[in-house]
Amino acid sequence: MKYETITSLFFASLALIACNKNKAKSKPNVILIMADDMGYECLSCYGSLSYKTPVLDSLASHGMLFGQCHAQPLSTPSRVKLMTGLYNYRNYDYFDHLANDQYTFGSLMKEAGYSTCIAGKWQLNGISYKDIFPYWNDTTRAKKFGFDEYCLWQYTKERAEGERYSQPLIEQNGKILVTDEDDYGPDIFSDYILKFIERTRTKPFFVYYPMVLVHDPFVPTPDSEEWTLKENRYKADTSNFRYMVEYTDKIIGKITSRLKELKLDKNTILIFIGDNGTNTSIYTRTSHGTIKGGKGNTTDAGTHVPMIVYWPDMIREGSEYNGLVDFSDFLPALADMTGQEVEYDGHSFYPLLTGSEYKPKEIMFMHYDPKWGANVNRFRNQFARTLHYKLYRDGRLFNLSEDTSEREPLQIENLSAEEKNILSALREELNKHPEMIKTE
Repeated sequence: MKYETITSLFFASLALIACNKNKAKSKPNVILIMADDMGYECLSCYGSLSYKTPVLDSLASHGMLFGQCHAQPLSTPSRVKLMTGLYNYRNYDYFDHLANDQYTFGSLMKEAGYSTCIAGKWQLNGISYKDIFPYWNDTTRAKKFGFDEYCLWQYTKERAEGERYSQPLIEQNGKILVTDEDDYGPDIFSDYILKFIERTRTKPFFVYYPMVLVHDPFVPTPDSEEWTLKENRYKADTSNFRYMVEYTDKIIGKITSRLKELKLDKNTILIFIGDNGTNTSIYTRTSHGTIKGGKGNTTDAGTHVPMIVYWPDMIREGSEYNGLVDFSDFLPALADMTGQEVEYDGHSFYPLLTGSEYKPKEIMFMHYDPKWGANVNRFRNQFARTLHYKLYRDGRLFNLSEDTSEREPLQIENLSAEEKNILSALREELNKHPEMIKTE
């Protein structure tokens, strides 16, 4: 081989190493999308037979599907836990409120050098308690929690003042948008996100998209035949739920298509989750049987949500993880990714995405005190669980692999030696946390 050829190959190899090194060090973009009131059973990739979700199914097959992701059973408790990485007993004080002193993943990502954006449902200003929180109408609170830009529903205006679907009441960076009956909230939010990505694509970006879909009222989408008549646009019927799930899938497709067009998809971590179980009025046919939505309840139907992570640069196609993940784990994963040290209660799942060594979360703890109406407050509780066993503070123990609906507590005296060891570990976990204060 000639000297010139050897030299050329040597420098080409150095260039390739340098390129891979730079690629490994380049900050990935992050888009965290959370559907509202969508349990795991709503997606075809989890066995749904009632709805079609081809985009999300494709992301799961080309990324990583998490089989056991668990949220709080209700909206605001989940949002507070997700954004802060802390158990609810530490910082959840009122429904639809996030305290001013809380550190969120918005601030974490901003401090890491990311452009940050939030679009969708806020529900964190405390507008249900205006006499307690004087800042309920502060239009800068999203920025105080680390978001450079926002496009939000239920920010400083109550739901009674304007809904989220046809002719939505949306606040965008301090201004209320002018909308009409032909405007559809989910399109406004997703279009805003696409514009944000296009504007900021020369530097790393973090997008948090807490969707308004598929929360009730169950109304037509622009793809529904009923949408053609304006008087039907807020005519609620559970039959519309299918179209809302499918429109959610369509929006994810719109975002992923734009990422590919901009050549940003390979180095973007796209995460899709639900914030709690499906509405209790919804019954979904699945390959495992029919599942009744469990929103508000601490059973599997109330906490078990979809989780799909798509990151072509790092995740091997068709990956699946069936260990426990919960909403306290997301801020730790982002902190792990950005190399920052912050306070949290969770357990980073970031090594799973990179193929690094990972120590699974063996036991998950949940403190659930919704503070929002008798229909959900009756389910307030604490529990610790492994993948297959769940122990409530009141002593009820369930084998989830045989009794997912938690109908028959196990008799302690009949436990096997292995089950007694599991019970001991679950009791030990519960004893690490303060007991829930009793109410009348």
